[in-house]
Amino acid sequence: MKKRVVVGLSGGVDSSVAALKLVEEGYEVIGMFMKNWHDESVTISDECPWVEDSNDALIVAQKLGIPFQTIDLSKEYKTRIVDYMFAEYEAGRTPNPDVLCNREIKFDIFLNAALKLGADYVATGHYCRKEVVETDGQTHYRLLAGKDNNKDQSYFLCQLTQEQLKYALFPIGDIEKPEVRRIAAENELVTAEKKDSQGLCFVGKIRLPDFLQQKLMPKEGNIIEIASDNNQFIQYSELLGSLNGSISEDNLKELSEPFSYSEDQGKKVGEHRGAHYFTIGQRKGMNVGGTPEPLFVIGTDVHTNTIYTGQSSSHPGLHRKALYIKESEVHWVRPDLALSPGDNQRFDVRIRYRQDLQGATIYKVDSGLYILFDELQKGITPGQFAAWYKNEELIGSGVIA
Repeated sequence: MKKRVVVGLSGGVDSSVAALKLVEEGYEVIGMFMKNWHDESVTISDECPWVEDSNDALIVAQKLGIPFQTIDLSKEYKTRIVDYMFAEYEAGRTPNPDVLCNREIKFDIFLNAALKLGADYVATGHYCRKEVVETDGQTHYRLLAGKDNNKDQSYFLCQLTQEQLKYALFPIGDIEKPEVRRIAAENELVTAEKKDSQGLCFVGKIRLPDFLQQKLMPKEGNIIEIASDNNQFIQYSELLGSLNGSISEDNLKELSEPFSYSEDQGKKVGEHRGAHYFTIGQRKGMNVGGTPEPLFVIGTDVHTNTIYTGQSSSHPGLHRKALYIKESEVHWVRPDLALSPGDNQRFDVRIRYRQDLQGATIYKVDSGLYILFDELQKGITPGQFAAWYKNEELIGSGVIA
């Protein structure tokens, strides 16, 4: 009897070829399009209108000769993703809705809907791979990076559980993007030359200030420039220089704590319309000129509605050696490989999508874990996800404090 797979057809080339491959491999395939939150008033362009995407998904399903249906998840998407984004920005953090979208929508609400249709698996067009291994009589599901290094999307799945991975299939994870487009063209799929969607998961490119202004009102505040010789940067550098191989939990705490600023530490160089619209490392949107080097955001304070900036991408306020993740935010994709308090282990880590993997040591403590990088990291941002790997396998992740 054929295994039944519900594939999330997004109207893009990746999910189209994923469905094609499943058909070719002999599965009973059902295409399902997720209609999620969409508000044209805050989109920058028409690159991701859901009606067009839905039509393209339907045309692909017809071409492949598979059943097709649309599921409306806009209510759940608003509650679990959009409201979460508002809350995070309001608190002065920078969320990653795509990671949450996979955990909360595609591999939860969508997965459950697929199981009700009698599905054995759900499939997506993600560039990543899954392997099944047996150790000590236990079955474990490995989440592996995609073969295409330029498109690897395992980071976006860093919050998945073993139970979610159990039902997941990633049919194009061992194919490179040019080959995916070639396969689509060869099979005359309407999505073969379609541009990749960009921006917020299922929504497209958005004007972030316009989007946030639905709940977070504009409020004028000061832009303060902090000099690179600020005393706390000097102290941080001295702490790094004093480490001689052995490191204490106190050291890790000092190295991972975000820099803090006050307006009297710098000079006012401009005004803005809301600190919650800005994130660490941001260069654009401040409309401040006349500085020898470009200004970058090195800190925000939503309580005083202040943005702190520094000149040039090499400003010490942009660079830290460590980060901290609270215990409640630590997630092990492979719980059998989880560290216990007192353990430390080498991993490769990334703190944003498409960042090259960075060598680091993870120190597990009672309250959570610290990640100590081999090299200073630019733009460590509260609210974003850090994900750690062993070779090609994503082992765990967590929200940066």
